[in-house]
Amino acid sequence: MKRLLGVALGILTAIGGFVDIGDLVTNAVVGSRFGLSLAWVVLVGVVGICLFANMSGRVAAVSGRATFEVIRERMGAKAGLANLAASFLINLMTVTAEIGGVALALQLASGVAYLLWVPVALLAVWLVIWRVKFKIMENVTGLMGLTLVVFGVALFLLKPDWGSLATQALMPSVSQGENGATYWYYAIALFGAAMTPYEVFFFSSGAVEEKWKVKDLAQSRLNVLLGFPLGGFLSLAIAACAAVVLLPAGIKVTTLSQVAMPVAQAGGQLALAILIVGIVAATFGAALETTLSSGYTLAQYFGWPWGKFRKPTQASRFHVSMIVVLLAGVAVLATGVDPILVTEYSVVFSAIALPFTYLPILIVANDPQYMGKHVNKRAVNIAGMVYLVIILVASIAAIPLMIVTGAGA
Repeated sequence: MKRLLGVALGILTAIGGFVDIGDLVTNAVVGSRFGLSLAWVVLVGVVGICLFANMSGRVAAVSGRATFEVIRERMGAKAGLANLAASFLINLMTVTAEIGGVALALQLASGVAYLLWVPVALLAVWLVIWRVKFKIMENVTGLMGLTLVVFGVALFLLKPDWGSLATQALMPSVSQGENGATYWYYAIALFGAAMTPYEVFFFSSGAVEEKWKVKDLAQSRLNVLLGFPLGGFLSLAIAACAAVVLLPAGIKVTTLSQVAMPVAQAGGQLALAILIVGIVAATFGAALETTLSSGYTLAQYFGWPWGKFRKPTQASRFHVSMIVVLLAGVAVLATGVDPILVTEYSVVFSAIALPFTYLPILIVANDPQYMGKHVNKRAVNIAGMVYLVIILVASIAAIPLMIVTGAGA
């Protein structure tokens, strides 16, 4: 029973962690402009994150060490530093976006300006990281994040033309008034949102936090293969709701209230209240994960003691680095920058950083010195190489498309 409960909670946690502010905003923006014509990108992203998250979890379970530690040792200081620089910058942008997302959700619930909620979000994230056990933190935010299933319920209540939605998804095309460059810009943004680097670093570090061993490989695989696809389903539901309500009205998403509009229209105040709980939980959980990922990557690269399983006094540099990251994110928000804009840029820059994250993971997962008989199978390596090509193309195309389209404007 305990093992079954662990699997169930792991799946729920994966769902709650997959749909963060980047997925919420990007899927809603895409749905409001292109309908479900980019649904295929979500599917590609889900398969990719399953592939590499499973690798990183396996590396941690077999070697007993987090992926970034092994990358630093296996590939050397210079290659590890490039990985650190790319992932840390994206983590910082994502922490800023997630803290802003929590504040925007609280503004949606209260009507109080989001900037007044930013210090509250900062304090809450720091207190949970400092005081709450890892397993409790993961399970509570994951379970509460499941309330985002209200998007799926809302879609049915809206009674859409299912045939039209299926046509959009199965025969993708550029919407009237849009152009091909913008279409591909948002394809890269969706791909970056699905495969944000912090997810794999957090997953492998979490495996060490929870003391996974080789016997836990089946549980890890089940968590990945069920949790992330269910998170992908929620992403598609968000885009579909926007396609049904916002696209026909010509409303392009620029605020969190517009993301919530289809749910409020379908289910009224009760559905909106449930949605706000889900958005707060998802963004808060992602803020915890990205903040921890920043601390994990720094500590693992420099060889500092790390982990929530250690007391703050035993891993002081790990905890101080996370406080600095949180303060830096809040300082950016204090300038008055739009959190939605930060979110949109963060997912695109995530796509740019993907090669620095996923190539080292593929290399380490094939190293018998660390993995023994648990190295990648041939089929996994073929899939990994295909995804590295996709990742490289997305990374190279991101900046030119951002310039040409004016960041999707």
